[in-house]
Formats: sequence, C-alpha cells, structure tokens
Amino acid sequence: MPRSQTLNRPLALLVAATFFMENLDGTIIQTAAPAMAMDFGVRAVDINLAMTAYLLTLAVGVPASGWLADRFGTKRVFCVAIGIFTVASLLCTLSPTLPLLVAARVLQGLGGAMMVPVGRLAVLRAVDKRDLLDAMAYLTWPALLAPVLAPAIGGIIADTIGWHWIFLLNIPIGGIALVAALKLVPAGDIAQRHPLDVIGFALLGVALAALVLGMEELGENLVPALLLIGLSLVAGALGVWRMLRAAHPLLRFGALRIATFRVGNVGGGVYRLLISAAPFVFTLMFQEGFGWSASLAGILVVAVFAGNIMIKPATSPLIRRFGFRTVIVGSNLAGAAVYVWCAFLTQETPLAVIAVALFASGVFRSIGFSGYNSVQFADVEPAQTNEANTLASTMQQVATGLGIAVAALIVRFTTGIAELVDPADGGLGYRWAFLVVAALLLFPTIEAARLPAQAGSHVARR
Repeated sequence: MPRSQTLNRPLALLVAATFFMENLDGTIIQTAAPAMAMDFGVRAVDINLAMTAYLLTLAVGVPASGWLADRFGTKRVFCVAIGIFTVASLLCTLSPTLPLLVAARVLQGLGGAMMVPVGRLAVLRAVDKRDLLDAMAYLTWPALLAPVLAPAIGGIIADTIGWHWIFLLNIPIGGIALVAALKLVPAGDIAQRHPLDVIGFALLGVALAALVLGMEELGENLVPALLLIGLSLVAGALGVWRMLRAAHPLLRFGALRIATFRVGNVGGGVYRLLISAAPFVFTLMFQEGFGWSASLAGILVVAVFAGNIMIKPATSPLIRRFGFRTVIVGSNLAGAAVYVWCAFLTQETPLAVIAVALFASGVFRSIGFSGYNSVQFADVEPAQTNEANTLASTMQQVATGLGIAVAALIVRFTTGIAELVDPADGGLGYRWAFLVVAALLLFPTIEAARLPAQAGSHVARR
C-alpha cells in the first residue's frame, strides 16, 4: 500500500495508549501483591506467578504476531488483540483464586503479544521515512513511563478502592481503544497466505519460556536455573537453525545485516534490559537498604518519571541537531555517569540531591530510548517492515521481560559481597549494583559508537 506523506497522529496516539496499557499491566500488581494474597489466601510472594505468566506469554506470543498480521491483516488482528486484552482484564477482576487469575493473565498476555507489535506495524506502514522520528517519539513514552508509574499506581489503587480496579480500569479504556481502532487503523494491507512455522514457533516458545523461568530461578535454585537456561540455549539454537532453512520462517534475521537495525536491537536490547532494571534497584535500595517507607520510595522514583516527561519535547530536536550516533552514545555515557553518582548516595544524602539524581537518570533514559527506538527502522525497506518489526518486538520483549530478573540477580550478587565486607552498611550492596549497571552500559555504547556519523540522517532530516 502507498505510504502517507504526513504522520497520522491520532493513529500513533491510539497505538501508544495500547502500549501503555500493556506495559503498565506487566508490573502494576507488584505493590498490590499483599492485598491480593490476603484475598486469595496465599503468600504475597506467590503473586509473582501472575506477573511471570503475563510476561512469559508476551515473550512467547510476540513472534507469531507478524504471521497473524500477514495472514489476517493488521487492522483485524489489532482490533481482536484489544478485545482479547479487555475481556481478559475483566476475567482478572472476577478471578476468585490465584490459579484462575494466572489463567486470565495468560489470556491477557496473548492479547498484549498481538496488540503491541501489530499496532506498531500499523503505524510503520502508514508513515513516511521523514516522519519516522516523530512517529517513534509517540511510541516511546509508554515504555518509559509505565514501569516507573506501575508500582505507585498499583499501590494507591490497592490501598484505596481495591486491587480489582487495577484490571477493571482497563475495560472502559479497552472499549474506547477498540472503537478508535476500527476507525483509525488502515485496512488496505494485503494478507499473505502462507502456513505458520509451527516447529519454529514451538522451539522459540520453549527457548523463551525456559530463559525467563531460568532467570527467575537463578540465585535461588541454581541447578534448576542452569538446566532451564541450558534448555533455552539448545532450543534457541535449534529454532534459529530451523528458521534459517524454512521456506516461511517464523522470524527472518535479514534485518540484522542493517547496521542501524542491529544497533537498535542488539546493543539496544542490552540498553533496554539495564534501563528497565534501574527503577527496580532504586526502590529496593530505598526500602531495603535505607529502611525507608514504600510511600517515600515511590514518591522519589516519580522523579525518574518527571525527567522522562520534561525532556521528551527536546529528544527529537536533539537527534535532528546532533544525529543518532552522537545522541545514543552521549545518553549512554551520561546515564552511566548518573548511575555512578547513585553509587555514592546514602541515607544521609539530602532528599533533594537524591531527587536530582533520579531526575537526571530519567532525562538520559528518555533520550536513549528515543534514539534506539527511532534508529532501528531508519534503513528498513518497506518490504522488510513486517519481518523487521516482528524480530524487533521479540528481542525487545525478551530484554524488557528479563530486566527485573537481571536486576534481582545483580542485587543478590552485590549485596552478598557487601555483607561480607561491611555487614553494618545495609545500602552498600545496592550502591554497588549501580556500579555494575554503569559498567554494563559500556557494551551498547561501544556498539553505537561504531555507527557511521551520518547513520539515519535521512530520518533525522539533517
């Protein structure tokens, strides 16, 4: 289909709103876990199963979204995905037991797995290259804001009107989004009739499921964790081997030959993983390390949200002025410097100084996300859009899903060593965790620095 010459802002806003809803529901029940556990008669830690089931279903289901979009069309699949997500939210609200809640969360994850990549595909197919930077700016904010706001929103809802409203609020939002999608999503894309790569889907599903579960177990049950990770590596290798040889593979890897796409999703995957982990480490350090209340910790983490929002209008102009390479490398280095700064925060540090540090982390987080999310599609041709979008969505979902697991692993490692060095300093291990995150940010920085200076300049209109 022909591409439009201007950005369809209502469509971009609609897709961004569904992204926000999907991202928010990933971790929003974290702070509501005690209240939910009391109603279900289980331990609070057991509620983690409902979060893991949702994130796991997202990771497994995303790869099939590209095939569904080709087979049935982006508009039809996107609308069905919103409907499934909304109905599943109602089932979550009505769940009387934890097993039924987990089952409803799996269904909700299936809706989200189609909703996010297919929604982005609809935007990509309806936008000209010159408007790509503006389009991706709309689609970036949900990934920035949802993980920061989710714990605070979940806690407030659970403490006031009850945890059921966490899911109940999705119903009117989903209904409005469905009506808007029927009107705004273009219906002219041509469906391709080819069979689903069932073997590739099964192998990739096993690999992703085993990886997420293995990372969850790592640090607690070492042997089962290593067995799961080993299974993930074997299944993943077989899946890639299968897809490289299949006539109609579930995932095509040709887009990884494009330098800008590779930087946006390989180095960008590491970046997303580490940045997703940071708010989790902040809240742990404030509560477990400094002994502060959940309310104070939540209020301080809102400073990250403020940094995200306030810099957002400047991210596209920065990219247009300095180019993708300079902006991405600069945001990585500045973000790493802020995390080094956070390693020196203590209980005695004035709250205003801590808030400034968190605000700065939010600023560079927003700039980095905008750079990576925009550059990844800068050189992707229209014929490759669907396969590149499906591959990118899969890699990004895995990175985001593993963010908290990796953060927990880093914290376990650093706090274990800190207890041996200085048992009296409860915050030492958490401060060291920020040094590890800062060091790991060097990998995506080095990869981005290898981009040509003019990479993506036609998108940035330089």
